[in-house]
Amino acid sequence: MSPTIQEQSNQIGAASRHRLPAEVLETFARDQAAWQAKGRPADAVAVGDVLSDFTLPNATGRNVTLSELVADGPAVLVFYRGGWCPYCNLALHQYQSELVPHLPDYGATLAAISPQKPDESLTTIEKHDLQFAVLSDAGARVARQLGIAFEPAQDVLEAQRALGLDIRDGNADGSPELPMPTVLIVDTDRTVQFADVQVNYTSRTEVSEILTALQRLN
Repeated sequence: MSPTIQEQSNQIGAASRHRLPAEVLETFARDQAAWQAKGRPADAVAVGDVLSDFTLPNATGRNVTLSELVADGPAVLVFYRGGWCPYCNLALHQYQSELVPHLPDYGATLAAISPQKPDESLTTIEKHDLQFAVLSDAGARVARQLGIAFEPAQDVLEAQRALGLDIRDGNADGSPELPMPTVLIVDTDRTVQFADVQVNYTSRTEVSEILTALQRLN
């Protein structure tokens, strides 16, 4: 049995503690503790919500609507921070290898959504040979409507820049807006049947949880 996403995330975290400067680690840890204390936003998308239709460009610039994604069955929507995030890359790779092969059993589709530019999304697709739609949510507009968008604290942005990363450079509108890692399952009438919002950016929804939810929906 392959390691879970959380087990692999723990390995990334352990490696980071040996590789990153102490002051950067302290900043990230303090930020995570603050988010854990606040918990899931009260207005975050939840089971039973009916989503408004949206239109987002895919990696080649073609517009894709939510209605299109759910036209023939449920859609699994994965909101991720960006291709620069090792935890996001890990989850997308796991979804590709262990979730995508089972989606036809449920007539389901999968789309991954981040605030990155379409060409940055294409890099993500190429890197992981992904076989699902990767959509660009400029300014985290859709994520904000769902109550899962936020702007990282200034000290976190400064710590990232100290590591050579400025997330504004890759985001479609040049802003630092990000979504909380979130997985939704939306049925054909755009009703949310499963919602998992993670305030801890090192945590992700496991493949087994998504498959269980799809089984229930069927």
